[in-house]
Amino acid sequence: MKRREFISLLGGAAAWPLAARAQQAERVRRIGVLTPADTDATPIFAAFRRALSLLGYVEGRTIRLEFRFGKGDPTALPGLAAELVHLPVDVIVTDSMGAAIAAFGATRSIPIVMGTSIDPIEAGLVASIARPGGNVTGLTIRATDLAGKRMQLLKRAFPGTSHVIGLANGSNPGAQPILRASEKVAADVGVRVTPLFVHTPQELQGLGPESLKGGDGIITFPDAMLWNHRATIIALAATARVPAIYPEREFPEDGGLIAYGPSIPDAFRTAAGYVDRILKGAKPADLPIEEPSRFDFIVNLRSARALGLIPEGNFLIEADEVIE
Repeated sequence: MKRREFISLLGGAAAWPLAARAQQAERVRRIGVLTPADTDATPIFAAFRRALSLLGYVEGRTIRLEFRFGKGDPTALPGLAAELVHLPVDVIVTDSMGAAIAAFGATRSIPIVMGTSIDPIEAGLVASIARPGGNVTGLTIRATDLAGKRMQLLKRAFPGTSHVIGLANGSNPGAQPILRASEKVAADVGVRVTPLFVHTPQELQGLGPESLKGGDGIITFPDAMLWNHRATIIALAATARVPAIYPEREFPEDGGLIAYGPSIPDAFRTAAGYVDRILKGAKPADLPIEEPSRFDFIVNLRSARALGLIPEGNFLIEADEVIE
């Protein structure tokens, strides 16, 4: 072999590891998104995509989002989670307690990031908030604490309230803990709570004022299906002409009366940071679960006037935002 050919061969061989490393570094990472929603065209996923973009990821080039939609059917989530595991994906992001439980049932090795959750400790997903200890991390929305706060706010705004309907997705594992927390605070403020469980969008859309069972107030529990069909709930409260309080700001923005709770799009912006750290080598077991530190307190005064349901006292003054 000639000396020049030999040197070229050596040079080519030396370049192979570099090329292989470059190719590996440019591998498109798959992020599975497991959701009971019908579509990815929501503020939640828009916030998630935007946050990933700001972190330097380019959808279709450096990452691929693999959505699996439950379309309001919680029984579909385990099978959809198994699909993501089979692909496989590098990380699974969930937007509900049911989706997180389904993902955890499908894998104990692929990292799972909860964009929102109710009580991951009680659900057996993590060992603790500070040190999850397994393949699950992300965010929790302190739903049981906030359920009591919403009950107090509704009673303060409308002191005559005595019978509140707790509207919940009966398939959501977090519904019962939230109901218990609501009942505890309701007893302290002299209010009776009657749960109204729905399980599908069709059940929700079939509700009429008669389904409220004589209630003079509504508290909507946090749930992805209810959030996705909030227009139906807002219309129900308006038709029944009863005050309602909701867990997310999108409800009053769309015509609902009052909201108190953390921003779910903000939570998904934070979830993108978890995904970034995991893709760069961090282990979910070592990433503490975050709790919200800021809460939106919003009143839609325009809707209140239209319904003749003006909150009493200094309630409006204390709100972070009043929609007029």
